[in-house]
Amino acid sequence: MNQNIITYIDDNRETIFNQWIEGMDEIGEKKELKAISEKVYLSTSREYINLLLSNISKDLDNLSAVLTDFAEKIVRFGWPLIYVTEGLSLFGKIVFEGMTKDETDDSQKVTLMYDFDQWLRPVYNEIVKTYTGSWEHTVSMQKIALQELAAPLIPVFDKISVMPLVGTIDTERARQIMENLLQGVVKHRAEVVLIDITGVPVVDTMVAHHIIQAAEAVRLVGAKCLLVGIRPEIAQTIVNLGINLDQIITKNSLKKGIETALEMTNRKIVTAGDPE
Repeated sequence: MNQNIITYIDDNRETIFNQWIEGMDEIGEKKELKAISEKVYLSTSREYINLLLSNISKDLDNLSAVLTDFAEKIVRFGWPLIYVTEGLSLFGKIVFEGMTKDETDDSQKVTLMYDFDQWLRPVYNEIVKTYTGSWEHTVSMQKIALQELAAPLIPVFDKISVMPLVGTIDTERARQIMENLLQGVVKHRAEVVLIDITGVPVVDTMVAHHIIQAAEAVRLVGAKCLLVGIRPEIAQTIVNLGINLDQIITKNSLKKGIETALEMTNRKIVTAGDPE
C-alpha cells in the first residue's frame, strides 16, 4: 500500500467524509433508503467511511473480519449492494482527485492510479463477497422461517384443525403442505381438517391436483378433509377446468366449514341460553 495514500487519508478524514456524503446524495442512493432516519443514515455512513479509513492497510483476512459485522448490519437495514460498491468507488475517486489536484506530472499520476487499483480492487471484491455472503445467509434464514409458517396446521377445536393457505402454491410448497398436514393430523389427533384457500389467488389444475392429493393423504391416515374459502371466481375456474372435487366436501367460507366440521364430530354451536 502506497504510504502517501495512507498519510493523505489520515490527514483529510473529515474532508473526505463530507465530500463522500455529498457525493452519495448526488448519486441518488439516499432516496432508496427513505425508511432509514437521517440520523441512522449519517451514523452508518460515517461507520462505513471510518471502517475504510481505519483499515486501508490491513490484509484481506483482517479486513474480512471487520467487514462482516458491518455487512450484516446494512443487510438487516435492507440497503442495496450498490450503496456499498458506489460508496467505495466514490471514496477512491475523492482521495485520488484530492491527491492529484495540484499534480502536473502524468507519470506520477499513472503510478498513483496503479497503486489505487492495487488497493481498491481486492477491497472491492472483499466487500462484495462479504455483503453477498451476509445477504445469502439472511435470505436462507428467512426462507426457512417462511417455510415453517407457510402451511401451519392449527387446532381450533378438539378433533378439528385448520390449515390456512396464503399465496401461490408450487411443487415445493405443496410438498411442505402435505408433510405439515400429515404430521399435524397425527400430532393433534384431528378427525376433520379444513384446508382454507381464501388467500390463494389462483387455483389451476396443478393447485387442485395438490389439494386433492392432500385430501386423499388425510383420508388414508383416518381423518376427513374439507376445502373451504372457495370464492365465486375460484368456483368458476374449477368448473371451466373440469376439475373433479366430488370426493372433497367444499364450503365457501371458513365459518360454514367449521359448522360442518362440528356436525361431523357430533357437535354444534348454540347460543347461550338456548334450550338444549
